Amino acid sequence: MIPEIYITGCGICSALGIGKKAIWEAIGRMQSGIGEMHHLATAHRELPVGEVPLDEASLRQRLNIPPDEVSTRTELLGRLALLEAVEESGLEPWLQRDNRIALVSGTTVGGMDKSEMYFRDFLENDTRNAYIATHDCGACTEMIAAAAGHFDRITTISTACSSAANAILTGSAWLRTGQCEVAVVGGSECITKFHLNGFRTLMILDEKPCRPFDASRAGLNLGEGAAYLVLATGPALEKYGMKPLFRLSGCGNACDAFHQTASSPNGEGAYRAMREALRESGLQPADIGYINAHGTGTPNNDLSEGLAIERLFGAVPIPPVSSTKAFTGHTTSASGSIEAVLSLMVLEHQQIPVNLRYTRRTEGLSFDAATSPQPPAEIRHVLSNSFGFGGNDTSCIFSKL
Repeated sequence: MIPEIYITGCGICSALGIGKKAIWEAIGRMQSGIGEMHHLATAHRELPVGEVPLDEASLRQRLNIPPDEVSTRTELLGRLALLEAVEESGLEPWLQRDNRIALVSGTTVGGMDKSEMYFRDFLENDTRNAYIATHDCGACTEMIAAAAGHFDRITTISTACSSAANAILTGSAWLRTGQCEVAVVGGSECITKFHLNGFRTLMILDEKPCRPFDASRAGLNLGEGAAYLVLATGPALEKYGMKPLFRLSGCGNACDAFHQTASSPNGEGAYRAMREALRESGLQPADIGYINAHGTGTPNNDLSEGLAIERLFGAVPIPPVSSTKAFTGHTTSASGSIEAVLSLMVLEHQQIPVNLRYTRRTEGLSFDAATSPQPPAEIRHVLSNSFGFGGNDTSCIFSKL
């Protein structure tokens, strides 16, 4: 029998604020975190973004990190979210000794913010050499882990915008195969100039706040943040004295390899990922009470994902669908875990994050995005989608106990 996977704690930071309470309150007020750029040192101030509302000095102060300690923004955001998750789960004392606890973290940017800042120093002098080692994604994960304590095994996932969702999938696989007893899973990502310029080159950034699924959508807004979930099986709950809060019912991953960046027109990869998550969970489409869509706001993604949803549900009524990227911006590699935590809060509060700035249905789709926070019925299962470049698509289903 495949063991059930329980969620015992989670933590989050995003453009909406720090911690679950602040973020859910912002969603309840329908207050978007997308706005003018303040922290990234770039000339492109015309592009709206979803920045975590703290500069590096404030992040360091909040985490009690000395000003001269080597750190990166991705690491600092990850620390905030990881520590909240560890505290809620009660896992902290167990991380101070040798236990079978794993950390799986997703990121693509890693320490690139400091590499951009100090690149000339790397070439011309030795004053910033300590930051060379912080560039790669694995180093970022190690630095985040060190803030919480001792992990028995650590790995980093980098599959673009599905990275954190694939961290959740990997952690659940490790638990089910007995490779660890507890898995802390998620991701962290800060906005960098590489990020901003890269997406600008792809011509998929909107110069106005994004409008996922709306007929007038013109692109995405970049965001940043971090989120982690603590996963455990039943025997581990008893051993570590943790309380189950929700279940991770199923995960699915598929790669349609249609294009380096674009989704396939018919959403084949998205459909297969959602279908696999349902199969693993033992649920039917009618059991899903809300879909937290990938919903980037680009013309290609939203139509492709919408068609995949229609195909999956067939004659079954489609549940409420919304994209929380209209609140947070697209947090790229961290989006899968940030939206997972938001999905858990939907289950807890029984309210739907509305699809901000939605006014008119996308041509070619048969459903509207959710504009009311009130679900038509009790939500017991949430389907959360995260789709990455290259067609690396992952879906997770979270459930009430």
